[in-house]
Amino acid sequence: MTKHTQPKTDLINLTDIREASEDIGRNPSANPTMGDIINGRLSRRGFLGGALAVSAISAAVSPVALMAAREAHAASGSAFTFDEVTAGVDETHHVAEGYDADVLLRWGDKVFADSPEFDPDNQTPESQLRQFGYNNDYVGFIPLDGADDRGLLVVTHEYTNAELMFPGFARIVKVEEDKEKGIEASEKVELGEFTRTIVDIEMAAHGGTVIEIRRDEDGKWHPVLDSRYNRRIHLGTEMELSGPVAGHDRVKTNADPSGKLVKGTLNNCAGGVTPWGTFLMAEENFHGYFRGALPEGHRETANYERYGVPAGWYSWGEHHERFDVSKEPNEANRFGWVVEVDVQDPNAKPKKRTALGRVKHEGAESVVNKDGRVVTYCGDDERFDYIYKFVTAGTFDPDNRAANMDLLDDGTLYVAKFNEDGTLDWMPLVFGDNGLTAENGFASQADVLVETRRAADLLGATKMDRPEDVEPNAVTGKVYCMLTNNTKRQPGDENAANPRAENAFGHIIEITEPDGDFAATRSTWEILLKCGDPSIAEVGASFNPATTENGWFGMPDNCATDADGRLWVSTDGNSEKKTGRTDGLWAVDTEGAARGTSRLFFRVPVGAEMCGPVFDPSGQTLFCAVQHPGDEGLATYEAPATRWPDFRDDMPVRPAVVTITKKGGGKIGAA
Repeated sequence: MTKHTQPKTDLINLTDIREASEDIGRNPSANPTMGDIINGRLSRRGFLGGALAVSAISAAVSPVALMAAREAHAASGSAFTFDEVTAGVDETHHVAEGYDADVLLRWGDKVFADSPEFDPDNQTPESQLRQFGYNNDYVGFIPLDGADDRGLLVVTHEYTNAELMFPGFARIVKVEEDKEKGIEASEKVELGEFTRTIVDIEMAAHGGTVIEIRRDEDGKWHPVLDSRYNRRIHLGTEMELSGPVAGHDRVKTNADPSGKLVKGTLNNCAGGVTPWGTFLMAEENFHGYFRGALPEGHRETANYERYGVPAGWYSWGEHHERFDVSKEPNEANRFGWVVEVDVQDPNAKPKKRTALGRVKHEGAESVVNKDGRVVTYCGDDERFDYIYKFVTAGTFDPDNRAANMDLLDDGTLYVAKFNEDGTLDWMPLVFGDNGLTAENGFASQADVLVETRRAADLLGATKMDRPEDVEPNAVTGKVYCMLTNNTKRQPGDENAANPRAENAFGHIIEITEPDGDFAATRSTWEILLKCGDPSIAEVGASFNPATTENGWFGMPDNCATDADGRLWVSTDGNSEKKTGRTDGLWAVDTEGAARGTSRLFFRVPVGAEMCGPVFDPSGQTLFCAVQHPGDEGLATYEAPATRWPDFRDDMPVRPAVVTITKKGGGKIGAA
């Protein structure tokens, strides 16, 4: 996810400013990038002679994949059987023929039976705490009692768009021409005052929702508002810090001198569901919520610089001292973790599992290894940062849920180093080893985890191009890494997880864990896809030739594998200006002659991002999140780019979760 609110600035174009102000690449290390490694690998294989010398980077897909692509013009071996959607841009959503896409939950909808009705003209923090939050991102489904028609929907609420949430708050004004300053006549969105009430509504709209849903006789899903499981998680929810960092001096504050209790979670992007049925909420761009300046010479100065703290996107620090680093210098160390929520007990305190490291987490997807240990993957979503996995010390007990509840407090965190020969080393981030010692400023494992990025720098991890979702496929033993883009990479500086300079469209890496051993420390890797329009040679896209003009995409972000091991990819950043299409969900073949073929299954309304694809266990329902619809151009509450999903003049545009089912029933994407 890439778009964020920056309320303190008058903005010419809010979307452009959000994208320019984040993911700037704060990695100062000299570690090799993925492009360096890809180039070296090609040289070692002798691929750079003759015609390939002209397009060495575009040749980075494995020879096997290229051969398969050439043989797949008819795509007769595709694992998917649906007629794809036509790519484009308009005000509503579109799904493949033969399927229904129904809005399940919208921002402001009731979460409890006694929740107030959504009234956009009279919003309060109290009402928002009992309503569905804003900008739904990750979506997970946890069955209840083994039933296929009843379960818990778990959803994260990543951030807020104040200009689209509050009536009369933003307006479009003229910008006068000033030739001396180089300012041309234009328009901008001017924001209003961030009062304590508005800030508290924003805080209440962050976090997550746990809500029971049931499928009725006609196959449609509905929320169960009187369920005992329903819960809103927000900035006021008390949480525990657990694992090696709990109680450390670097997480102690005036409000919490113990260093073991934290109020709330924020910027929860993608997440995960554990094998024992808990909800993992991954804290991503936490740096944007802090403002102020550390005292001169403060020990956290270099640490915060590596994470971009404070970025000052939000005005929360004006009303809540804990978000002002000059007043609470350790508060930012209490964010950037993976939060585990016991969905069976709505009164249980969520736990921030510090053993998994502190980064800008995009996702926390788990798989049970063949030896019973649990492996959790995640990307650190910023240009030139890294891919990680965590392997538990203990093993999963499918017959004893209670025995699994603290598995994530003990284990080994690894960071990925991609090698030129197609191998990948998972390097352990363990205090006392590989330079993670007092001489380099690490006095304990807690220090290693608080400064996970710097620890990974020292180990020589491979700089990646905005690693987002990292999804293990338990069916095939593969792992898929979404690399969204990196336009900061200059020509001549092609590197690691991004083989193209000024890469606006991103790519997907496929990791193969040997013999299905997800805990292995040596793996292999290939590039599955380089994204973008394959009809434009200089883009260097590598879709299978069987991919139609509707099937290619840019900016892969989240992904999911269904029960049959098929890969589905959602995107963030496509638009009429960039690719001539909105974001959406694409089905991508990964095997046989059709490998690298992509088909558009669902597309979102203008301005929206496609998030959170997940299937129910039967594969007959696909849940997905439509985030920040209408956020295109000079968008305001009164003038969004669309009024989806209500299309009513008295209702704002509203982020929402959508359920997709096959007419007449049946498995999604199959005959």
